[in-house]
Amino acid sequence: MDQCIKSLKEEFAREPYARMFGIEIEELEAGHAILKMKTNETMNNLFGTTHGAAIYSLLDAAFELTVNSHGTVAVALGVSVNYLSPAHPGETLRAEGKETNRSRKISSCEIRVTGEDGRPVATCQALAYRMRDRLPFLPPEAPPSP
Repeated sequence: MDQCIKSLKEEFAREPYARMFGIEIEELEAGHAILKMKTNETMNNLFGTTHGAAIYSLLDAAFELTVNSHGTVAVALGVSVNYLSPAHPGETLRAEGKETNRSRKISSCEIRVTGEDGRPVATCQALAYRMRDRLPFLPPEAPPSP
């Protein structure tokens, strides 16, 4: 599993969409991820606060890493987001994704986004379909020992 987490971190660091938003991993382990994103004025909506789509991008990245942290491809089936308080330009947001249930085919996750002061900014419930395919960027498995 350590190789899976290491490879996932390396691949995520190269992901163009996450890089565009400056999303970074703080912690990653099987079924759990904490990410951060510093907001800026280019992420503002017409009210001068951080656009919900930017916040969604952060929580979706936490979802992506949480459900793919087991080494097999997992893709979103559904995502439900509640926006609870505004985020402001220059604020660093944190998203914590936790797998709340995992079966052979389905993963259920809860993601919480908080502001610098710890206030809740958004919550999310998400479901992923777990495929059989290994993550495409993982190194080949070592052959079994004789």
